[in-house]
Amino acid sequence: MKFDTDAGLYTPAPDDELEQRRRLLAELGLGEADPEFDQYAADLARAAGTPYAMVNLITDEQVFVGLHGPAGNGGGDAPPVGRTMSRDHGYCPDVLDRRAPLVLPDVLAYPRFAGNAVVDQIGIRTYAGAPLVHQPTGTVLGTVCVVGPAPQPLSTGNRTLDVIKEHRDAVMARVYERAGRTPRK
Repeated sequence: MKFDTDAGLYTPAPDDELEQRRRLLAELGLGEADPEFDQYAADLARAAGTPYAMVNLITDEQVFVGLHGPAGNGGGDAPPVGRTMSRDHGYCPDVLDRRAPLVLPDVLAYPRFAGNAVVDQIGIRTYAGAPLVHQPTGTVLGTVCVVGPAPQPLSTGNRTLDVIKEHRDAVMARVYERAGRTPRK
């Protein structure tokens, strides 16, 4: 472990953090699809104006414990999204590694992100996500995110960032409430 002076937290090595994340998710009773988190995802999708939103926990794979998609996930021309996804797909693993929000109004404008499998498989063109950080331990549990098939103007970035952070905070407040704890500041 190393101490991150900017964050004021100890940062575990990647393997240590993965094991710590697994233990913490089990301790918090998180890891399965949850209607309450589905509602958080639906609220987030509406607030962000995107068809898809997720509360995503990341271990060996991504598990969407909260999921919202168009018309019950996959209505119309929108492809359905399942509850799990490979850790190699999408942009949430980057948020996990960065430990900071990521807003991509048009993923094709960023060469590093344009070749991601979700662009071709699901038609994703816009993404915004924020890490779910367990403050007492500094462990990133996963993300909240929104995705959509249409690129957004760059001018929407700050508003989207505010929306995603607000919903991240609401999800973490509920996680702490369920666990009967309050985060250490």
